[in-house]
Amino acid sequence: MRRTQTCGELRAAHIGQTVTLNGWVQNRRDHGGIIFIDLRDRSGLTQVTFDPDICGKDHHELANRLRSEWVIEIVGTVKSRGERTNPNLGTGMIEVFVTALTVLNKSETPPFEIDEHAKVGEEARLKHRFLDLRRAPMQRNLIMRHRATKLARDFFDAQGFIEIETPSLAKYTPGGARNYLVPSRVHPGEFYALAESPQLFKQLLMVAGYDRYVQIARCFRDEDLRNDRQMEFTQIDLEMSFVDMHDVMAVGEGMVRTIWKEILGVEVPKLRHMTWDEGMLKYGSDKPDLRYGMEIVELTDWATTSGFSVFQTAVAAGGVCRAICAPKSSEVLTRRTLDALTEFVKGLGAKGLAWIKIGGDPTKTESWQGPAAKNITEAARGDLAKRMNVAEGDVLFFAADKLKGVCSVLGALRVELGTNRLGLTKPGQWEFLWLHSAPAFEFNEESRTWAANHHPFTAPYDADVDKLVSDPGAVRSKSYDMVLNGNEIGGGSIRIHDSATQSKVFQSLGISPEDAQKKFGFLLHALSFGAPPHGGMAFGLDRLLMLMANAESIRDVIAFPKTQKARDEMLDCPNEVSERQLKELHLVTTTEPRAAQPLAPH
Repeated sequence: MRRTQTCGELRAAHIGQTVTLNGWVQNRRDHGGIIFIDLRDRSGLTQVTFDPDICGKDHHELANRLRSEWVIEIVGTVKSRGERTNPNLGTGMIEVFVTALTVLNKSETPPFEIDEHAKVGEEARLKHRFLDLRRAPMQRNLIMRHRATKLARDFFDAQGFIEIETPSLAKYTPGGARNYLVPSRVHPGEFYALAESPQLFKQLLMVAGYDRYVQIARCFRDEDLRNDRQMEFTQIDLEMSFVDMHDVMAVGEGMVRTIWKEILGVEVPKLRHMTWDEGMLKYGSDKPDLRYGMEIVELTDWATTSGFSVFQTAVAAGGVCRAICAPKSSEVLTRRTLDALTEFVKGLGAKGLAWIKIGGDPTKTESWQGPAAKNITEAARGDLAKRMNVAEGDVLFFAADKLKGVCSVLGALRVELGTNRLGLTKPGQWEFLWLHSAPAFEFNEESRTWAANHHPFTAPYDADVDKLVSDPGAVRSKSYDMVLNGNEIGGGSIRIHDSATQSKVFQSLGISPEDAQKKFGFLLHALSFGAPPHGGMAFGLDRLLMLMANAESIRDVIAFPKTQKARDEMLDCPNEVSERQLKELHLVTTTEPRAAQPLAPH
């Protein structure tokens, strides 16, 4: 058994040749005694024809018994389809007239049709993932994944990077996402943690002198799952020595530009740079979507004389007032839709949503419609019209509260309007952005302590080092995120490489020297041996591919993903283990065993 071509390979140049093909039966059609089979493998489809005058009675009868997903081998002659050419198929100019047929394996009736146009629920797809992976969309996505990782490796190799694998079983270090813990059989009562990233290892590699490291790294985080997040995922991880922020960003940008050009045929222009402060002011987000406008407008000073007591009270209490304008949207944003948007922002913690529709000439009072319109003075209305460049058909949305809440509400409302309600985005639109210089620390209101916004080894701006202890909230970090269409696809920072600055950061975070030594002693020890200035970043490969493939979920670019409930439906895991296994690991469990799940019917 040796196939001579794949099912997507044959073209007009092969006419007259005898070929051997292997694959799966996509479908069978009987046209007056002549049987047509679409034979499929991952390269595509070929129509194979069983004419009893050519293949003989026995092979023709066997062909008549073929069913979907049977695995077969055929030998035949390639012929032209003449006027029956199928322009939608790569092999559409030819067909193979069979002279010999062998059934390699039969198949039970599949639970869903193996067709890219078939509507199949995700639960069924994940339960029978080995069948779902036969479908053309999944095969295209995984082939794209292969090509992207190869392009990334080739790109970094050409840039002088060395790929080095780092451990998956590591030490638990607090401060990041929740870790998966792995009990040690040989060290009773002690645990490894599955590495949530290679962060500490790649810094150690910089100390070791490997000044350009890269890895396609498997990472693990025990987080709640969603469409763009999995508990086990893949990063394109890199670290560089003797660099500043712009050096690392240039390399990351070069990789993305290479992948987009080679796979999508898209020339990515030089990326726009934006500070974190600008992103929050104009878009209410640290991952702004630039595919549409609707920038947030600062109105705090205007609010104090607007005549609207709700705005004035919020500002007097130390808050801000800001707004966005949805242009020419008054007909689409009906009262029912506006009520739905009000409920949407309430879900984000807002008390309500103030809005104004401009139903006609904005210079006329009667054109300003909505609950908020009647509360604003005529003078304030005129000033607002100039500030927001108001025109007929516009709808204005306001938020007045503490800064963080206003950013959260208007940022999310802007995305809801642009992507869902107004349909301002379109496929094949790529808006990349570097967002940098985020605050080094974030204040936790509940614990009344400062926490690292990125991680405690992120370097502060040189000009802000003196504020680390006295005013942590004013310290900017040498951090940077790559954003695409409102999604963070990569991020990193310049790291701290001197012990004096690191000690100040720990002090700001309330970490004592003893705790620092206990939690991060191995890294601090390494940094004391001539650590070079260094920095790096990581790209979320799965999320990047999800966007490239225009997929609805990250699960569509991962071969064997988990469900949003963190289960593998195909393997039916996680699952219980025996008492003997638990005893070997010195563990006990207090939960009742889960009831055995019946096998799904065929």
